[in-house]
Amino acid sequence: MPRAALLDPQGQAVEHALQALGFEGVARVRVGKHLVLELTAASPDDALARARAMCDRLLANPVTEDYDVALDGEAPR
Repeated sequence: MPRAALLDPQGQAVEHALQALGFEGVARVRVGKHLVLELTAASPDDALARARAMCDRLLANPVTEDYDVALDGEAPR
């Protein structure tokens, strides 16, 4: 997701479009990306650590984005 302190023009466009379509009560839309990875790992903790390393090195831009990592069916850690 874009960092909270940064402008999100795509989120603002979606917010305005939803309001124009009559959806009331919509405030502060943020638009990000969702990635699903299938990993083979020795343990759930190893899978999480590897996924975080992938995000840090390639999948997320640490300057402009924040991310969460979760195992299938679990809350993000």
